[in-house]
Amino acid sequence: MQDSNIGFIGGGHMTSSLISGLLSSGFPAKQLFVYDRNPEKTEHLQSKFGVEGSPDLKKVVKMAQVLVLAVKPNDMKNLVESLGGEIAQQKPLIISIAAGISTTLLEQWLGEHHAIIRAMPNTPALLRVGATGLYANSKTLESQKELAESILRAVGVTVWVNHEHDIDTITATSGSGPAYFFLVMEALQKGAEQLGLPKATAKILTLQTALGAARMAMESDIPLETLIQRVASPGGTTEKALSVLESGGIQEIFKKALEAAKDRSREISENFKES
Repeated sequence: MQDSNIGFIGGGHMTSSLISGLLSSGFPAKQLFVYDRNPEKTEHLQSKFGVEGSPDLKKVVKMAQVLVLAVKPNDMKNLVESLGGEIAQQKPLIISIAAGISTTLLEQWLGEHHAIIRAMPNTPALLRVGATGLYANSKTLESQKELAESILRAVGVTVWVNHEHDIDTITATSGSGPAYFFLVMEALQKGAEQLGLPKATAKILTLQTALGAARMAMESDIPLETLIQRVASPGGTTEKALSVLESGGIQEIFKKALEAAKDRSREISENFKES
């Protein structure tokens, strides 16, 4: 990986996270190039990380063996079409982290001869504990897949899918997933407050419990069902609480929520095809 220059188009939070993760893993700052249409963002990243910031978008493309497209979905078409000549000449590996922009769309705008990887990271990547789904088009070599994986692993775990439509499910699961857990934590905290705990006490107990439960699940090969059973002693308090959640249809509610998010992800992709 360290033989490749990486160019970032877009200087938002995800770019900042990736740069921070790459530098922490030993990647040379001098091989990271950044452009944002807001010069202040470019200058901020250059000052904070010592990377090569540039006001010249095309220069960043020309310097990159890997080009990370980290712009808003609505800006993607105009961006890549304006860079068509430079991208065709340089032929970088393209990694897009724009939600709803399929590799098919990028191929239509750039041509079908480019190696393109679609990535769906989530916001915990800001703390380097993210989860990223990856899909590569047919022009992508195994070595390029390994390179993309090493870049995204700098901010968390990565998983590959063989079918691009599975990215919609990943979007619904891990992309949107942090909000689901925030909602559960908020509900647990508020419930504890309503039962008499001070807000600060309810908050720290809720957050530490969520952290501990996640670590137990991550660091163990034990199925989640078994972990639940280990906490829920027969006839005990946990079993009683779980019965209330299950009678409220919590499993079905989450299934419907994931389906709704997945369907919306597909709708967004379709809207870009029509535009």
